[in-house]
Amino acid sequence: MRFRHRAAALAATLALPLGGLVGLASPAQAATSATATFTKTSDWGSGFGGSWTVKNTGTTTINSWTVEWDFPSGTKVTSAWDATVTNSGDHWTAKNVGWNGTLAPGASVSFGFNGTGSGSPSGCKLNGGSCDGTSVPGDAAPSAPGTPTASDITDTSVKLSWSAATDDKGVKNYDVLRDGAKVATVTGTSYTDTGLTKGTDYSYTVQARDTADQTGPASGAVKVRTTGDGGGNPGGGDEVKLGYFTNWGVYGRNYHVKNLVTSGSAEKITHINYAFGNVQGGKCTIGDAYADYDKAYTADQSVDGVADTWDQPLRGNFNQLRKLKAKYPHIKVLWSFGGWTWSGGFPDAVKNPAAFAKSCHDLVEDPRWADVFDGIDLDWEYPNACGLSCDTTSAKNAFSSMMKAMRAEFGNDLVTAAVTADASDGGKIDAADYGPAAQYIDWYNVMTYDFFGAWAKNGPTAPHSPLTSYDGIPQQGFNSAEAIARFKAKGVPADKLLLGIGFYGRGWTGVTQSAPGGTATGPAAGTYEAGIEDYKVLRNSCPATGTVAGTAYAHCGTNWWSYDTPATVKSKMDWAENQGLGGAFFWEFSGDTANGELVSAIDSGLK
Repeated sequence: MRFRHRAAALAATLALPLGGLVGLASPAQAATSATATFTKTSDWGSGFGGSWTVKNTGTTTINSWTVEWDFPSGTKVTSAWDATVTNSGDHWTAKNVGWNGTLAPGASVSFGFNGTGSGSPSGCKLNGGSCDGTSVPGDAAPSAPGTPTASDITDTSVKLSWSAATDDKGVKNYDVLRDGAKVATVTGTSYTDTGLTKGTDYSYTVQARDTADQTGPASGAVKVRTTGDGGGNPGGGDEVKLGYFTNWGVYGRNYHVKNLVTSGSAEKITHINYAFGNVQGGKCTIGDAYADYDKAYTADQSVDGVADTWDQPLRGNFNQLRKLKAKYPHIKVLWSFGGWTWSGGFPDAVKNPAAFAKSCHDLVEDPRWADVFDGIDLDWEYPNACGLSCDTTSAKNAFSSMMKAMRAEFGNDLVTAAVTADASDGGKIDAADYGPAAQYIDWYNVMTYDFFGAWAKNGPTAPHSPLTSYDGIPQQGFNSAEAIARFKAKGVPADKLLLGIGFYGRGWTGVTQSAPGGTATGPAAGTYEAGIEDYKVLRNSCPATGTVAGTAYAHCGTNWWSYDTPATVKSKMDWAENQGLGGAFFWEFSGDTANGELVSAIDSGLK
């Protein structure tokens, strides 16, 4: 997917280490002592990056930690990771997340944040005591309970059981959370949840509360599907109808999860791929912390009309997706990693597939948002081939090794991949072992778009998403029909192939010829990038004047564009059904009209 990142989307989250340790105090040994030390990692004038390191300098295990400090007026945290950071005025509090609260003697953990202003932290407290280890930290919150197990599952109920949490003063009770919302408080270590909907997916976690009313971190999540036939897809049919939602869309595009509701698209899709997480240092990592889980939404921006609060543990797109799933329980959400810009980390990551898969599972199933995601999508562009960069080091079976490890780690959760549609002889489909890998995946998103575009600035003009070949096509094997046929020939079942639709057009300028095949002088102007424009703009600014190979094209003035319309999408869906494909997917929601014309065409076409 050729245009998936915007530098502006990263500005709030990426910071380069610069050293410069600013210790608030020096460590001191004590039986249960600990220290918290602040480091300013970067400074770009209007803001800075910071990191806190909590270290257990005592001889007994710490089960959770809370760091508090004060900033002078005008200095504040704008985004944070690996801790839940809140504030009351200029007083800031950071609590551990589920996976990093326990510190054995001598162990340490760090969390980071970006901030504005020029002030430095003061008045640091760690678990209520001094950050320099000279006083014993105060009463600690409980540990996380064990991940619940599910039993006695019926159409409308499920029994949950978990191992007890620990606390220095004793555990008083447990909160049971269903899909992130508290449904019960119990004193024992089991609970039966009733009144559920048959054939529906739920996710449960548990939190402990001690006698001082301190709440500890959430347990791991258990996913449960009640028995019986559920409501299924309100749009009808069993085919997958999947759209990509981009985290950077919340910036210049001003496109948010609520738009899926107001456009009517939410009731017509089955799956969402949330794009993107990054691949760095052999691991899956956060893509944009602010957009993903920190951005605060007002009531009018929120899916359920409820505003975010300063102290809630999860905000941003993740919380909005959680609310969307509560409103539309048929929707499944996958977290997509990689993409055109962030594919460069895959060759190193797949040198140790098992470790890579575990890192991805740990991130996707982080207790803060485990209930949001139903699986993972891997978007490596491209194994043993060239995309933004060229992969020259991976083994021929690297792709299948990666997918095998993902399946082993994710179990019954969804595991999918976005893959090339280059069906030319010796092309990108031939470069990797997509056939053997198919046994481990639920489906492939075949990227049947971006075949042609104004990166060839002088043309010839050609539809960027041709369904079939045609006389004069610039490159054989660059069309949807041949791509699908080649995957089938490699042993990929038809129902594991989704046809890709672009919700945008590709265009040239300096074109005098209306029919495809004309010469050009360069890319046509676009709102965000030259040579590309959203469907919602093109349908009015340059209406279609013809079709070629199942895709619309338009010649207006000296500009020539190709894009899909509701009519061509419908014809492609008919073709996909005739081929026995598993459904369709599209890149991406914000290119559609405010009333979801293209999503509606996919929905009505897959019946």
